[in-house]
Amino acid sequence: MASNCSDIVVVGSCMIDFVSYAPRLPLAGETIHGKEFATNFGGKGANQCVAAAKLGGNTALVAKVGNDVWGPKYIENLAQSNVGTKHVKLTDNISTGIAQIIVSDSGENQIVIVAGANTKLGIQDVDDAQETISGSAVLVLQLETSQEVAIRAIQLCRGISILNAAPAVSEYDPQLLRLPTIFCVNEPEASIFTGLSVNNKSEAEKAALELLKKGCNSVLITLGAQGALYINNTDKQFHYAPSPTVRCVDSTGAGDAFIGALAYLLATRTDLAVPKAVELACIAAADSVTRRGTQISFSGPSVFCESK
Repeated sequence: MASNCSDIVVVGSCMIDFVSYAPRLPLAGETIHGKEFATNFGGKGANQCVAAAKLGGNTALVAKVGNDVWGPKYIENLAQSNVGTKHVKLTDNISTGIAQIIVSDSGENQIVIVAGANTKLGIQDVDDAQETISGSAVLVLQLETSQEVAIRAIQLCRGISILNAAPAVSEYDPQLLRLPTIFCVNEPEASIFTGLSVNNKSEAEKAALELLKKGCNSVLITLGAQGALYINNTDKQFHYAPSPTVRCVDSTGAGDAFIGALAYLLATRTDLAVPKAVELACIAAADSVTRRGTQISFSGPSVFCESK
């Protein structure tokens, strides 16, 4: 079990993933035959926390699950993954969050989530975890829980804060951009937050500069198989991190593997500059897509051995 003092704290979501594997993704209105079905533990918050824990990070999660058949099982799964569960609460009269996922043979996916108990995570829950949050070296948040929860948690943070602003929202409190140390999005999410087309590196650079103008301290845009770009508001220099070439089996959770690894590296490897940490996080993300599933696809610290 993780100790009460956690280097990495994640405030976020828990989901049960119902995953169907099919030759391809269905078109709108189309029914196709799948080949296989699996039920996994997921949710961006929990995924990122487990990813950091598997790498050796001392982690804790602030979250809510339903007091249903899945809630206690989820808390047990977190404990077995060495994630601190003191602030993961069972919630009556609502289901644990669920995600319906379709994965094609090429590794692409479609995901629909029903947030369930995640919608009940509120500011009071964050305040109840104030000591844990303020004592962390790195705080990680997403938008599968409310904007208000993310903002309050960042306000309590004394260390590095990473907002993985996913799912993206077109209407948002400007504090979501101004408060985090690192604002991280993928290309479609960057497009929603900026109103710009983001389909390649050049367009991603323009979006990153626009996000800096909107008040971000630093911007990290993940580019899938092309890696990631990072820029901060101090030197305004673009730093590109490549992604290793791998055979993609299932891309579900790759972004969470990336964020979890980045949080772990920033918390434990203070000798690393952020661009180097981003580069290593890309390695962890690429490694995760070579296996099926989300949390079950994340590796331990040996994933970084080839980069030494």
